Amino acid sequence: MESEAIGAIGLGLLLVLMILRVPVALTMLIVGVVGFAQIISWDAAVAQLKTVPVEVLSNYSFSAVPMFILMGVLAAHSGMAGKLFDSTRVICGGWKGGLAIAAVGSCGIFSAISGSSLATASTMTRVALPEMERYGYNRGLATGALAAGGTLGIMIPPSIALLIYAILTEQSVGDMFMAGLIPGLLGLVMYSLTVTLVMWLRPSLAVAGEPTAWKEKLLSLTGLVPFFGVFLVMILGIYFGAFTPTEGASVGAFATLLYALVKGMRGAQLWASVQETLALSAVVFFMLVGAETLGYFISVSRISFSITDVLYGMDLTPLVVVLCILVLYFVLGMFMDSIAMLVITVPVVYPIIQAMGIDPVWFGILTVLTVELGLMTPPVGMNVFVIKAMAPHVGLGEIFKGVAPFVVSDLLRLALLIAFPILSTMFLL
Repeated sequence: MESEAIGAIGLGLLLVLMILRVPVALTMLIVGVVGFAQIISWDAAVAQLKTVPVEVLSNYSFSAVPMFILMGVLAAHSGMAGKLFDSTRVICGGWKGGLAIAAVGSCGIFSAISGSSLATASTMTRVALPEMERYGYNRGLATGALAAGGTLGIMIPPSIALLIYAILTEQSVGDMFMAGLIPGLLGLVMYSLTVTLVMWLRPSLAVAGEPTAWKEKLLSLTGLVPFFGVFLVMILGIYFGAFTPTEGASVGAFATLLYALVKGMRGAQLWASVQETLALSAVVFFMLVGAETLGYFISVSRISFSITDVLYGMDLTPLVVVLCILVLYFVLGMFMDSIAMLVITVPVVYPIIQAMGIDPVWFGILTVLTVELGLMTPPVGMNVFVIKAMAPHVGLGEIFKGVAPFVVSDLLRLALLIAFPILSTMFLL
């Protein structure tokens, strides 16, 4: 049997195993090892099982992953989220739908520290949802704003998704982070405008918050200082070459730890944070080992090159190819976790992108944004299910209905980034 046919069968088996609810990391590992053995040999496949975990776990670039995770966990456990929401609530005081805008803004700022959409959504829901319900906000609007705001964590640097894409495609992590800055901030602005538009169309969904004086607004800015301090140190340090992204992750984690200690975090809480970080890191690294194994199989099967040849034969423009891949990502995002989708698909589509001469950094931003959409679209919008777990009294239908305007907002943002690539490449190192 030809290697391309084995590659196609392997990818089909991958989908079948995931439908059967086999863990994604294990699925990639099984398909990668068995497929590699069929094309090369079982001895080579077994040898790969010995070397790949060592390659992944000893890769210096991957050491940034647990540091970013630790930073987010410490921020969540140290009370930073509560102080952040209080500050944004005061700033937006008196605005119609101000609490929803404050929730979106808090999610955007918190995600700049956590790097994780799910962590942002779960943490901010605990803090912001009770407050919005107390003021009589429509539950769909409240949970929809939080589900959408949580997705900002996948784009605003430091982002674990951007980090993993950079490592899988051998791009500069610094370039990916800087490329994600404008699209991430654009998402924050467009979500806030979406809340404003919804309020204009359906004013009954929310009430105006308590008015706050300008003095209170200015004083509340102090609650944002820890976040902007850590964020600016990392981003400016990376941009001006003071340290690498991996070193930046360590600097950010250390700064967040100092803040947590100052705010009263002690032994038991710190140990719980470390345990949570280790558990989350283990999941990510298992996925990366599986992805690396699957990548070797895809490489020797040459299926990506066969797909490229087919596309060349169809005489499609690079833009049409990009749009086709993004549609595929949008569909897959309805059923798969964002990180899992990246590690499975990037080894397949990246050679196609290279062959077409498409900017890999720009494509990476489009990919991550499309993956971001999958976090809040049915039937498996992970952010929606996280919020459902935090607020079991709110129906899934209500949350999905509330998140619909934000999905439209994201589609508009995606169109803007496709039409104006400069929005992604403006600050490249």
